[in-house]
Amino acid sequence: MGHIKRKRPRRGSLQFWHRKRARRIYPRVRNWNFGKTAKLLSFTGYKAGMTHVLYVESAKKSSRKGEEIRRPVTIVEVPEMKVLAIRAYKKDSYGLKPCFEVWADSIDIELKRKLKLPKKKTEQQKIKQIEDKISEFSDIRVLAYTKPEKIKLKKKPDLMEIAIGGNNVSEKFNYAKEILGTEIDISKVFKEGEFVDVHAVTTGKGLQGVVKRFHVKLKSHKAEKGRRRIGTLGNWDAKTWRVAHPGQTGYHTRTEHNKKILRISSESENKITPSGGIINYGKISGKYILLSGSIPGPKKRQIRLTTPKRAHKKSIEAPELLSINLRSQQGN
Repeated sequence: MGHIKRKRPRRGSLQFWHRKRARRIYPRVRNWNFGKTAKLLSFTGYKAGMTHVLYVESAKKSSRKGEEIRRPVTIVEVPEMKVLAIRAYKKDSYGLKPCFEVWADSIDIELKRKLKLPKKKTEQQKIKQIEDKISEFSDIRVLAYTKPEKIKLKKKPDLMEIAIGGNNVSEKFNYAKEILGTEIDISKVFKEGEFVDVHAVTTGKGLQGVVKRFHVKLKSHKAEKGRRRIGTLGNWDAKTWRVAHPGQTGYHTRTEHNKKILRISSESENKITPSGGIINYGKISGKYILLSGSIPGPKKRQIRLTTPKRAHKKSIEAPELLSINLRSQQGN
């Protein structure tokens, strides 16, 4: 039997370098899954830690329906977000370009630590200008910021742009006009049992060698120039940028698809904190959610939740949680 030549396409794209250090600590969402319902398509929380839960499988087509399942979960604290401004876009040959903004009259003083606030103008006059030119705009989005002081985190408010779902621009604008200057709760954006995409910046590890960065195999203990180095850089005349080199590891913008929300806590519910608090985080004093599995980033890192881009047809029923582990040795 002769030699079989095995082929496979290369993995990953050569158009960009995927191990580049993130520009900022909170991720940017470039693609949105616009639905037919007028609502915000994203919400922001802060990663607190991990634990595990025990619940009864309720999916109709599951082979383990009715059985008790133990699953690791991530605790994300989700304080209210405040809508700061409405932003209108026009579309040209280069894409969407912002052309008009309406800022709310009531702006929290904590936001002055983040940016220079514009001069106050009458909110109703600017809204009237958008209504007169609503047919000229291609999209309506809002600017919102987090309120970390509500959960006793010593952080500046994080300002971000959030897209709005809806059938047309008028419907989006009417919804944005209603929520301008108000605080939005996560229960108005997502529901228990729903799947979400998680966007975050991973834990930074700084400059690392090729063994940790690319999982290069260790050489023999008698290797002349070191065990944790590559054997050769290749031909001098060829491009060597594909060869493994030491460099930046971690602190990359990453997205994980289809994480299920197992629970959204109520206003009076604060029973998730173990005795002594969560390690490297402290006590959970506000509203929180439980996400199935792990998510990128260290504790206290900002996490953006969006409507799923690759939504599948699995059950969206919230499972019945039997117990939540409240021991203090919660990692990650």
